Amino acid sequence: MGVWTEAIAVARRILTELVRRRRSLVFWAVFPVAILLLNGAIVAERAQISLVDALEAAAPTALVGAALFFSCLGGTVSTLVAEREQQTLKRLFIAPLRGRSYVLGLTLAHGAIAVGQGLLIYGVAALFGATFRGSIPLGLLVLALAIAIYVGLGVILGTRFARRTEDANALIAAFGVPLLILGGTFLPSEFFPDSLLDLAQFNPIFHLNEAAIAVAATESDGDVLRSHLTVLLGFLAVILPVAALSYRQTVTLERRL
Repeated sequence: MGVWTEAIAVARRILTELVRRRRSLVFWAVFPVAILLLNGAIVAERAQISLVDALEAAAPTALVGAALFFSCLGGTVSTLVAEREQQTLKRLFIAPLRGRSYVLGLTLAHGAIAVGQGLLIYGVAALFGATFRGSIPLGLLVLALAIAIYVGLGVILGTRFARRTEDANALIAAFGVPLLILGGTFLPSEFFPDSLLDLAQFNPIFHLNEAAIAVAATESDGDVLRSHLTVLLGFLAVILPVAALSYRQTVTLERRL
């Protein structure tokens, strides 16, 4: 079988398991919608604008910063931990399955969930009258970068630092919540002091949120958007090789056990 055939088979198996459990899918649907509505209500009140305008402003960060973080990064970590605990990972390594096929399958599975979350978030916003006026190709580019970066980080964290389900939960809480706050997911970066803004430059979530906001803006600065996309491509160029190395080391370790 080719790489894509194997990857699609892996993605189908992961999605089938998620559909059977359902709980994760429900949480991944409820959480971003709740963030969208809460942030929209807060922005509308504080900025004295209509709820529709507030939802249009809140939708990009609700998708990229909140929804994709927990589904693509958290979901990847949880998948790797669950398959290690159930010995599924070891059986996959014994089988004639390419490593890149497995990682690509993870990306396709969580990418499909991410697309569903995007449709859900913007669908809910549209019910209130919100519209998306940005460039769809650029929006899809930011979405693809977010999925790749989050899944890559998930592979790194899931293979290096999480051995049990308890580890995964603690890891996402300790690692994720500070990055989400520093990334401007819950609080606009305009409210950050200069010291936090300088620190946020090293946070990929910050650049994902800012790029998504710039794409959605009707009058955005092209140079600002390009700078954020350049930084994100740099993050991706570092994350993917580290994720591949982490995966290969895990393969070697699992084969010895």
